[in-house]
Amino acid sequence: MTAASARRPAGHAGGGRGSAGKMAAPREPGGGAKRPEPEPSAEQRRVMQRAEEALRPRALQRRLRGRNLLTGLGIGAVVLGIYGYTFYKISQERFLDELEQEVEAAKTPAN
Repeated sequence: MTAASARRPAGHAGGGRGSAGKMAAPREPGGGAKRPEPEPSAEQRRVMQRAEEALRPRALQRRLRGRNLLTGLGIGAVVLGIYGYTFYKISQERFLDELEQEVEAAKTPAN
């Protein structure tokens, strides 16, 4: 008997790797058959319906708040992009430099 087989329980007949012995699914407490839940009474249904109606506006507000946040971030990103692009383009323009050179050329007497 090897050391590995000595540690196995007596009823274990599996080989090494890949043995077919799989664990069974855990059982629910109380046995197998479930007792069907009773139907809620009319009063219980009305209470549940009122509770659901009370929670519905909260869920809609939460969803709307998320959409508003995404819309605001999107608009802000577009505004910042336009702002940055404008500064980039203005920094590249040299037309004022050309006008200043023309003014300087006009001020100096022509020989």
